[in-house]
Amino acid sequence: MRSIWNGSISFGLVTIPVKLYSASEDRKLDLDMLDKNDLGRIRYKRVNEVTGEEVAWKDIVKGYKQGESYIVLTDEDFESANVKKSRTIDIEEFVNEDDVAEVLFKKPYFLEPQKGGEKSYNLLKQALAETGKLGVATFVMRQKENLSLVGIYKDAMVLHVIRFADEIRDPSKLKLPEVKVSKREVDMAKSLIEQYTEDFKFEKYKDVYNEQLLKIIEARTAGTPSTPEKFEAKPTPAKDLMAQLKASLEKRKKNKAS
Repeated sequence: MRSIWNGSISFGLVTIPVKLYSASEDRKLDLDMLDKNDLGRIRYKRVNEVTGEEVAWKDIVKGYKQGESYIVLTDEDFESANVKKSRTIDIEEFVNEDDVAEVLFKKPYFLEPQKGGEKSYNLLKQALAETGKLGVATFVMRQKENLSLVGIYKDAMVLHVIRFADEIRDPSKLKLPEVKVSKREVDMAKSLIEQYTEDFKFEKYKDVYNEQLLKIIEARTAGTPSTPEKFEAKPTPAKDLMAQLKASLEKRKKNKAS
């Protein structure tokens, strides 16, 4: 793997030199956009909207519009905006894992110690594992400040980039129902949840969509057209809710017994 950020983690007066690696990868099939008339590949160009001319990467700069003109920013400007945050993942506090809502999480990164940081890396890793805490940290990467959580995954420290509070939309704008449900229905739903509760095994969940898409591609290659299955999800009528819950519970019990 190739590191995408080099710097250090700090907590208290302890500094750990680290490298940051992407901990996930996109499993989406690599599909090209084509002109349906001749299957020519579609390409994007960086075009000057005034001249219509294509612009080379070396001639592109970033600017902030102020009034009718632009203030051009250089790499040095981005670096000097906050030198420490550009080079340090600064843990400011620790929180309980259960206190963090999943909606905040965006992307995970593995942390690897650099030379000289091995012992302090293991110290923080073991302390986090034994306390069940997450370190709350901020740092700058790719000219953007990130809020993050530092924790443990398997035997490595992992940094989760999370969303700032103002990046989460207000759910009060949703049209949520006010329909009442009975205690008996809730108890039955809770029983169903208990029957479906298992130890989480990460490995048993596979990306089957890509596999199915590849089968369609193979069929097209062989000249066999694919016929999509028909599927329509129908809402369970309120009057049938209890009966469906009971049937689901009985079916689950039979499956577990067999």
